[in-house]
Amino acid sequence: MSLPCFSDRVRSLARSLICIGALLVCGCASTGSLPDGQRGAGGDPAASDVPPRARALFDQAASFLAAGDFTEAELRFEQFLLQFPDYPGAYVNLALIYARDGGEAATRSALDAALAIDPEFAPALNQLGLLHRRHGRFHDAEAAYLKAVTVSPEYALAHYNLGVLNELYLQRLDAALEHFKQYQELAGGDRQVEKWIADLKRRVAADRRAANLADGQS
Repeated sequence: MSLPCFSDRVRSLARSLICIGALLVCGCASTGSLPDGQRGAGGDPAASDVPPRARALFDQAASFLAAGDFTEAELRFEQFLLQFPDYPGAYVNLALIYARDGGEAATRSALDAALAIDPEFAPALNQLGLLHRRHGRFHDAEAAYLKAVTVSPEYALAHYNLGVLNELYLQRLDAALEHFKQYQELAGGDRQVEKWIADLKRRVAADRRAANLADGQS
């Protein structure tokens, strides 16, 4: 692949990561951090146990974040946590806000708070992986993503980020292909990822042919 095409691909991946962040924000109000009976002890309570005021306040904060009003969203999530401190998703959303401003220490602190409540909270592990990746700690990023998909195999975003990490940073095309395929199976309907899968299949096949040819000549 030529350098200009690779640059376009990186920019496209970056845009997709921004969109995925938005999906996480929007999902937190219903299935990400206040889920309907999907978390057990140590995580968020079942929907029947969520106080209506908690859900209303969370939804309000998430709406400001989705609209791009980060200052108001930060204030709302902080106010939410003063009243309802046991919801890890609120800390994850604060981490998203802090990460936008480049605050590594604040981002890590928010994620640590989420994981102290629930060490297996996949959105927090996914964001921890993103934090490590942004600062060049690629193997730490991989460990966080892998833990996310281990504790929550259907958490598609971590598979997506494993695909990005393996292709662009670790140069493991086979692993990238497998994680993009798993993401597509779980999330479905992403035409851009479908194109990446087709491209990776061609590149993996070409690498294998080249390796077989080299073995035959040795």
